[in-house]
Amino acid sequence: MAGRRGARSGRGWDAIPPRATDENSPGDESRRGSGRRNSGRGSWGTGSGPDGSPAAGGPAAGGSAVGGPAAGGGRSAGNEPPRPESEVAREICLRQLAVRPRTRLELAKVLARKEISEEVIAEVLDRYDEVGIIDDAAFARAWVSTRHHGRGLARRALANELRQRGVDAEVATEALESVDEDAEATTARALVDRKLRTARGTPDQIFRRLVGMLARKGYPAGIAIRAVKDALAARDEEAAEFADQLDPDALDDLEDGALS
Repeated sequence: MAGRRGARSGRGWDAIPPRATDENSPGDESRRGSGRRNSGRGSWGTGSGPDGSPAAGGPAAGGSAVGGPAAGGGRSAGNEPPRPESEVAREICLRQLAVRPRTRLELAKVLARKEISEEVIAEVLDRYDEVGIIDDAAFARAWVSTRHHGRGLARRALANELRQRGVDAEVATEALESVDEDAEATTARALVDRKLRTARGTPDQIFRRLVGMLARKGYPAGIAIRAVKDALAARDEEAAEFADQLDPDALDDLEDGALS
């Protein structure tokens, strides 16, 4: 019994079986191989291989210690070649034209501010002239129609705006032919009638304010005075009495804005 108890307390039935010591045992060989591989990793991870030479993919080989060569090996955005200047100029022009029509001079000024060379500006705008992308004559006609009917501007104010935008004087004159004296008189009266509905003050004060308003829109003194006189005459008795005292022909030589 004592012998059996001794066996139980040593390496008996409840003890962990001893590991095999046979060096040909597959388990032992596996463990030895694993140990060698672990040792190799510890050495290669520092950048050297089994023979002491730099390991492939290690820092000494110029690679990444984590993922090999740096990701995105293509050309970075900062190294991209600059776009041709003409391409940049065309893109600028198209963005400007997407907002509203532009004259050649307007586009040239924008390109100059963007430091586009004079040679490229001329080349791009000449091409746009050829294909009709920019057309100063068409621009002038559209500008006159829109600004006269929409803002009530007279010929003189329209001519000044076209000149500021670089439209040739001859081209501007042709576009302004659509606004004659009768059209100016009709538009001036419509502007006065609209303002007169909310005007406050004496007839003399109203008269001066309305004539000044028409002068700022480019109307000649004679057309402005007649338009206000006729509108006041149709408003009420007091305004009509004041209007009867006005002589448009005598006031026709007044400069625009003198009564404002």
